[in-house]
Amino acid sequence: MTEEDPLEKLRALCLAFPEVTERLSHGEPTWFVRGKKTFVNMDSHHHGAEYYSCWVAAPFGAQDVLIGAKPAVFFRPPYVGHRGWVGVRLDVPELDWDEVEMVVKDAYRLIAPVALAKQV
Repeated sequence: MTEEDPLEKLRALCLAFPEVTERLSHGEPTWFVRGKKTFVNMDSHHHGAEYYSCWVAAPFGAQDVLIGAKPAVFFRPPYVGHRGWVGVRLDVPELDWDEVEMVVKDAYRLIAPVALAKQV
């Protein structure tokens, strides 16, 4: 049995939400609500990044809590970290994909219009 590609797992999570589209942004797969607002983007060592990861919109305070609880998985990403976004390492052995799903779901709810967020 082969391990599923982390990008494919992340893609399936993101595209399961209402009115989500994917397109390249800054050379990386990125997921948008209604084609406009980003809620998750990949970082596959873009510009020499240290981790194979995704960057996820996060509610106020979540970044510190997640990084404090699991610094081997979560980190403050460049460019968007100052806005509270959290980086999620996808190259961690035995990554808890249920936890990734929760963080991605929170990101969607944060960015999506209220009517769409209520559907999740």
